[in-house]
Amino acid sequence: MPLQTPGNVALCNPMAPRSTQALGKAARHAAILEALSTDPTVRISALAEVFGVSTETVRRDIEDLSARGMVRRTYGGASVSHPASQPRLSERERVLVAERRRIGQSAASLVEEGAVVMLDAGSTTTHFARALAARGVRATLLTNSLDAALAAGASDALRVLVAPGELSAVERGLYGPETAAFLRRFHVDMAVIGASGLTEEGPCEAESRAAWVKRAMLERAPRRLLLVDSSKFGRAFLEQVCPAEQITDLVTEASPPPKLAAALSRHGLQLTIATEL
Repeated sequence: MPLQTPGNVALCNPMAPRSTQALGKAARHAAILEALSTDPTVRISALAEVFGVSTETVRRDIEDLSARGMVRRTYGGASVSHPASQPRLSERERVLVAERRRIGQSAASLVEEGAVVMLDAGSTTTHFARALAARGVRATLLTNSLDAALAAGASDALRVLVAPGELSAVERGLYGPETAAFLRRFHVDMAVIGASGLTEEGPCEAESRAAWVKRAMLERAPRRLLLVDSSKFGRAFLEQVCPAEQITDLVTEASPPPKLAAALSRHGLQLTIATEL
């Protein structure tokens, strides 16, 4: 089973000295996801040998990835996470907090004075709302996210409009035909969305109702920002939100893998890497 490190270096020689093969936690996670992109299952024992670590270390890696909804634990290994599901918002907002905060702050810095912005519901987009409020820039924010509305409402400089719709208590957002109809009434400068995953084809979503709201927002804006952390790279979920070329900006905290980066570059996306705070 040829595994690939984030640097695209094959780890396929289990006879090499273990000390020269040991990878850090983030690199192991990336390599496990890379392996699952070409093979539906991986074995803990094989991963441990390739990584040069104990089976307990790999088991903890898989437990971490499973808790984030990125893989499914199996007996003795892991398999691809179901493409129609993702962890609840309350679970997602507890992981990669610093990375998502950086992404939100970096994206908020792109908002100009007087701009009108649409923002969808999600953990990373809520960080954007908090960062925008902290900036004190005068702008108008339209959102279907209760968390984002409350965060943005902390700033007197922001005018906040909340879309109507059916409440999802789990996602703390509003969805449905009324939501899309409301959003289509407005002319805006920027749409800011998150996604369950990002492939070479474009952003994708686990929930159709969320995808519909994102599309309504993207339709109304000449500048369209996608905010995703690096755990979303290469992950396909149930429904494609839009083709990659419809996104103008990608804001993330780490460089995408070479193959994904090349595809996004062909589509003309402006890449912003959120640096350490």
